[in-house]
Amino acid sequence: MKNKQFALKLTAPWEKDVGFGRRLKTYRNHTKIIAHPGIVMKVLRRKRIVLFMAYFLLLVLTMLNLANYKWTKEPQQCNHQMRSTVYQSRSDIRFLYRPSLAKKRQLVYVLTTWRSGSSFFGELFNQNPDVFFLYEPMWHIWQKLYPGDAVSLQGAARDMLSSLYRCDLSVFQLYNTPGSKNITSLGLFGATLNKVICSYPLCSAYRKDVVGMVDDKVCKKCPPQSLRLLEEECLKYSTVVIKGVRILDVNVLAPLMEDPSLDLKVIHLVRDPRAVANSRIKSRHGLIRENLQVVRSRDPKLRRIPFVDPSHKVNKKDGSDYHSIGAMEVICDRTSKTLRTALNPPSWIKGKYMAVRYEDLVENPIKTLRSVYRFVNLSANHDIESFALNMTSGTSSSSKPFIVSSRNATQAASAWRTALSFQQMKQVEDYCHHSMTLLGYERVRTAGEAKDLSKSLLTVPKL
Repeated sequence: MKNKQFALKLTAPWEKDVGFGRRLKTYRNHTKIIAHPGIVMKVLRRKRIVLFMAYFLLLVLTMLNLANYKWTKEPQQCNHQMRSTVYQSRSDIRFLYRPSLAKKRQLVYVLTTWRSGSSFFGELFNQNPDVFFLYEPMWHIWQKLYPGDAVSLQGAARDMLSSLYRCDLSVFQLYNTPGSKNITSLGLFGATLNKVICSYPLCSAYRKDVVGMVDDKVCKKCPPQSLRLLEEECLKYSTVVIKGVRILDVNVLAPLMEDPSLDLKVIHLVRDPRAVANSRIKSRHGLIRENLQVVRSRDPKLRRIPFVDPSHKVNKKDGSDYHSIGAMEVICDRTSKTLRTALNPPSWIKGKYMAVRYEDLVENPIKTLRSVYRFVNLSANHDIESFALNMTSGTSSSSKPFIVSSRNATQAASAWRTALSFQQMKQVEDYCHHSMTLLGYERVRTAGEAKDLSKSLLTVPKL
């Protein structure tokens, strides 16, 4: 009986009148929810302490992180170069681990348009043993993004240049056909005429230090090399020159010319717009896609008055001639913007822009070559000067489109005066009168004046 009373004293108050077996079962079922108030308060205090320590530790780590950022951050002017370099150019992470060059290189962009003599002008750099030259790399963009209009592709073209000037050729892979093999050295546009690609050490067919045109049939037999090897060659050169017709306005290049990590200069090769139009018509079958892309960039709101000869009979080639001359509207408008910028130069273009008339080049190739080379810190040796002279003083007055050959360049420069109709001349002059005035190209008043080759239509440019 004493044991039973003793057991009753050990039970909870609400279980005093319950049998021992039931009391024991009830006690076991309620063990998890019955706790002394002192124990509960002790557990809560411990949780508060743990939470407080966690928040305090997080606060300390945050403060240390902010302090470390403040003291290790470089001044704005010091790290601007690295930020702009990474943002503007790289298509892969390899650039971050590429060693910087000890010597700053001279970068050159030949700004021009189709049929302006730029293939010959580019050869003056392609033949130089100290120059890494690329011919029309933005061709890949226009082919891949066709039928995008010319103006909308300007940003992509500039971004490609930003990479190429840093010898990052992997950017070409962005415009490769999905599922196809990686682009090689011979897969680049104009590769089989490129002196670096077709010469030692990439190929044994030619030597870069020997001046002379490359035979594309010979270069096609060279082994295709990876773009990584071509990048390594690029890094060896102190001057990188890119010739292109797909940047329409020098203002597009402003971010690159402002970039302190790039020493970029622009040579603006110009030609009489009437001669350009005539050459575009002659080579219209090779420029169908480009003409359409340029014409699609015209302002649709402008009202255009066509120059129609009442006696003219419509024929099949009128459509392509229309696009060839119609493209001149966009080309001359963008040329005028470039010239206006050059006449009132902002800080980013001062000392970095040079205009060269094609007519002056073919009339006096040695003088013009020396002036151009001096602008980009190159020296012209006897072989290069002889090359320039021979290529402009041949006996032929014409050649196949897109092929550089020796010919009478002076006659070729004025061929438009007898080839274009007077209506075509007037239409081009209407599109291009502003740039013609600044560049020193006189307008013609009559068809007879145009055909009188004894009268020069060149005056001193205003640049």
